[in-house]
Amino acid sequence: MMNSQRLLIWLPSPLGDAIMATPALRAFRSNLPDTSITFLAPAFTRQILSPSSFCDDWLEMTGSFTGNLKQLKAGAFDTAILLKNSFSSALTVRLAGIGRRIGYARDMRSVLLTDRISPVRDENGRFKPLPMIDYYLGIASFLEMTSDNLKTELSFTADQQEAMLAKLPQLKDAARPLVILVPGGAFGPSKLWPTERYAELADRLNQTCGATVLISVAPIPKEIEIAEAIRSKAKTKIINLGLTPLNGGQLKALFGSADLVVTNDTGPRHIAIALGKPVVSLFGPNNPQWTQSGHNREIQITGKAPCVPCDKPTCEQKQHLCMESITVDSVFDAAMSFLKS
Repeated sequence: MMNSQRLLIWLPSPLGDAIMATPALRAFRSNLPDTSITFLAPAFTRQILSPSSFCDDWLEMTGSFTGNLKQLKAGAFDTAILLKNSFSSALTVRLAGIGRRIGYARDMRSVLLTDRISPVRDENGRFKPLPMIDYYLGIASFLEMTSDNLKTELSFTADQQEAMLAKLPQLKDAARPLVILVPGGAFGPSKLWPTERYAELADRLNQTCGATVLISVAPIPKEIEIAEAIRSKAKTKIINLGLTPLNGGQLKALFGSADLVVTNDTGPRHIAIALGKPVVSLFGPNNPQWTQSGHNREIQITGKAPCVPCDKPTCEQKQHLCMESITVDSVFDAAMSFLKS
């Protein structure tokens, strides 16, 4: 159980994980209606999760250990829940003088926690794959909090929608359906589906149903290069979002406008799922079990290879079999099953 007046919740750093934590955040809020709850997260994560009824305040991570420590000391928190799995997060809340510190006993940080939760492991001692939604709800369960709502949740405002259209005015009169391709991924190149296949998919969707195709990538050189490679190989005109960066709220509004999202296993996939959009997700090196959401408008296509899942950011084989085994036909058929309905 918990009796806290000022609670800090340190959110996970990966965007997808932060979104998959929303059922747990909902449980904390509903079970602690009178507690002041503050979230700590990177600025972009705050933009994606806001507005949120699950907290009363936000702190943005500074990128500096001492900066974060100073913020937490000033917050005068009596309890901290660490959804972030790291030694440094546990050390920071300990040095900040927060009396009760709750989190998973891993990453050599058990001695820094007052309430330690044992992660589920297999017979070999490795972390057992389970949906991250359940993983974060495990903390709520440890605290004897109940929750029967496993749905991830995001929202956006009319102002964010207007700001998105101001940056992408070509979408105001764009032909429907609007299809967003997400070909990048911060995890590493092992998750990437070949650019020529994304280009062929874009052409087929445009030719078959007149789709407007937009590529959503981060505004960084490596991802812009991926988007430009797809654009150069496609016959149809494609919008490269990497050349028109959006903030988190605007990005949510864009995904909320989509008729379909085709994506590698990366953070924006979870934006689409949390907004209830149709999604075709492409899996290769990573075990889909970690990121299952129960979304009934998602089709998952998993590549076939003897080494799957390897969970490695860079393929160590002579040929990238897992992602290359996913055909354009299979992705196109999955996409059309949504667009025809």
